[in-house]
Amino acid sequence: MEDIVIIGAGVTGCSIARELSRYDINITLVEKEEDVACGTSKANSAVVHAGFDATPGTWKAKLNVAGNKLYPALCEELDVPFKMNGSLVVAVNEEEVNALDELLKKGKTNGVNPLRIIGKDELHALEPNLNPDARAALDAPTGGLVCPYELTIALAENANQNGVKFWLNAPVTDIEVMGDYCFLVKTPKGNIKTKYVINAAGLFADEISKMAGAEEYTITPRKGEYLIFDKQFGNMVKKAIFPTPTKISKGILVCPTVDGNIFIGPNSNDIEDKYDTSVNAAGIEEIISGGRKLVPNLPLKNVITSFAGLRAVSNTNDFIIEASKLVKGFINVGGIQSPGLTSAPAIALMVKDILQEAGLDLKKKKDFIPHRPKKYRFRELGSEERRKLIEQNSAFGHVICRCETVTEAEIIDAIRRPVGARSIDAVKRRTRAGMGRCQGGFCSPRVLEILTKELGADPLEITKKGPGSNMLVGRIKEFLQDEGGDQNDN
Repeated sequence: MEDIVIIGAGVTGCSIARELSRYDINITLVEKEEDVACGTSKANSAVVHAGFDATPGTWKAKLNVAGNKLYPALCEELDVPFKMNGSLVVAVNEEEVNALDELLKKGKTNGVNPLRIIGKDELHALEPNLNPDARAALDAPTGGLVCPYELTIALAENANQNGVKFWLNAPVTDIEVMGDYCFLVKTPKGNIKTKYVINAAGLFADEISKMAGAEEYTITPRKGEYLIFDKQFGNMVKKAIFPTPTKISKGILVCPTVDGNIFIGPNSNDIEDKYDTSVNAAGIEEIISGGRKLVPNLPLKNVITSFAGLRAVSNTNDFIIEASKLVKGFINVGGIQSPGLTSAPAIALMVKDILQEAGLDLKKKKDFIPHRPKKYRFRELGSEERRKLIEQNSAFGHVICRCETVTEAEIIDAIRRPVGARSIDAVKRRTRAGMGRCQGGFCSPRVLEILTKELGADPLEITKKGPGSNMLVGRIKEFLQDEGGDQNDN
């Protein structure tokens, strides 16, 4: 019998798993997708928010500021790139300038420090590519950037090192409540008996809560679309550039990434389909218009890809983090929309406290491992460091992804690591192979070949992103035979 089952392997679920792996308890994390970070955690703005936007007194406000403070040490511990480059909220007219004063007051109430309003001259000296009409900005130096899926993967790897079991491709089909602090969590892979269930199921948290007979609430998907530009334009802005926010959205921003690109987005549209991550022409036009309001000379001919993500918006418009009053042992962690990425480390600590209050005995492990196995990023190394690595392992000398300079050794490592890659996209999230200008046009066949070899699999079994997305559908000679041709024909 497990002590805890966590449902959902996004950044929230994996943060909770890693935090609880410090203790001498049995934990299994179940996830319906083929990998961690396959939902909101793979498709968001990747901004570690300072905390000036959330309404004072809400969980969003409290946990945003608390989580922001945890990021530098957490990312250093897990070897995850993190840049505290700061954020700017830009005003382009008098009405927006006045709104900055209210935002400053809100931020100060939330405990964000330092935080100040800067004038036009200083603003344009900091960001020379800004709209010439920009009059002022709220400057938040504690804003930062992280790669959300790399952080989620790092959390999962370290949790697994410390004993957390991961069941992937394991959607929860039912939760049988067998008594107080006793559940049977059912999946196609098998059933798990557990004392506690932590519901971190993202867009589907409302359905999981209802399944267990716990509190009912609703989650609405809020779609946001993005455009990413080639790295040669990565220096167009230095900080995360926000417009003055609206009641439902922080707005369409222009922002760098920790990996050297810039992006524009997201827009904000509530939809019904929790699986709809399509991008359409109207959405692209909307984010281009919003981006140009901040940076008029966007290099639109150098967009390398577009994508969309879904935020999990609860009917309370705040995080729902609480032990169920209806079902003892069931803990809801739902409605984790922005600033959920920033808040995740603090949410994990809060859940730990809830478990202790519920009576779970948490004894710290003496052998907890705080660091995940060292990860090499060949593209970031100097010539001498590269030479030494190649001498140690010749696979570092084989560049598979030319756009991002990803080597065969890095791809093999991504497959062999704890909670390792099993698909083309899983390799991409761990190594960036396929994220460059050609978007995998050159490297995907080689990645498939390496996956086949490392997993001992048939090439026809390798998928892009899990069941139903096979990269190959058959062998040419079999196709020709089915068509009645001779396999020796040209």
